[in-house]
Amino acid sequence: MKYRVLGTDGPQVSALGLGCMGMSEFYSAAPESESESLAVLHRALDLGVTLLDTADMYGKGENEKLVGRALAGGRRDQVVLATKFAISRDPETDERVVRNDPEYIRAAVDASLGRLGVDHIDLYYMHRRNPEVPVEESIGAMAELVQAGKVRFLGLSEVDAATLRAAHAVHPITALQSEYSLFTRDIEAEVLPAARELGIGIVPYSPVGRGLLTGALTTVDGLAADDFRRGNPRFADGNLEANLKLVAELRAVAEESGHTPVQLALAWLLAQGPDVVPIPGTKRVEYLEENSAAADVELDAGQLARIEAAIPAGAVAGARYAPEAARRVESR
Repeated sequence: MKYRVLGTDGPQVSALGLGCMGMSEFYSAAPESESESLAVLHRALDLGVTLLDTADMYGKGENEKLVGRALAGGRRDQVVLATKFAISRDPETDERVVRNDPEYIRAAVDASLGRLGVDHIDLYYMHRRNPEVPVEESIGAMAELVQAGKVRFLGLSEVDAATLRAAHAVHPITALQSEYSLFTRDIEAEVLPAARELGIGIVPYSPVGRGLLTGALTTVDGLAADDFRRGNPRFADGNLEANLKLVAELRAVAEESGHTPVQLALAWLLAQGPDVVPIPGTKRVEYLEENSAAADVELDAGQLARIEAAIPAGAVAGARYAPEAARRVESR
């Protein structure tokens, strides 16, 4: 595994992290068995993956507990542990409310520390922004957590450039987590330049297009009934077929290079700059190993040009989220 420094003064992390969300929710009808998930987490550590990403809302807290169990027994010091707050879910109705108020932040961090079974969180993100709470007020409360030793570094997720600047003026922001891939390049216009100006690391989530860029997913028929991709615009009839044509072009480049489509997609992201640290998620050891090998893929200028020609910016069909989901979880 290769390593990068996250942000100007942040921690050193593996060039590829591990997104843990799918082990508990969203991509299947039921969570994976604990033994399967722990096997993936332990193998990730063995491969040198040091950035583990979770959130308090994944599995309504169960994902944090899972990660905590994986780190028990002396492995805590091997990782940079990242989690998030802000999306409050009603335990009965699952109604979601974005909360950024200081009172909630103070309660959320203590709850996450308890579920993770640790005495501090390395990287603490504000998962989504509620514009009704001044970002300066939220970051001020998060800065207090740093002073108290509960958190080492601060991060934001899915915010615009102006919010990023306002937050960074209150306390240094180490990382910005946003959706970024060959299929989703929205941040390149304004957010990415602002982050780089401020010395903030970029942590792309969904770096392989929620599975589309792997080349393995060709229909939604095999997805679980409650897999959220069934209602995602990019997987809808018409859009899916158009997007698979783009993936076919990527697969052709991959076959010539001796790599897999997912490895090229991840290598392309890594080539966007040394400040980029993608966090692909997986529930299978074999896919984890395939993903991790992308850290060793070095693309030359010709290969990068062919990849961009295969999937030009803005070519993907369909929005990132369905309208209802966008209202609930996209940045506002």
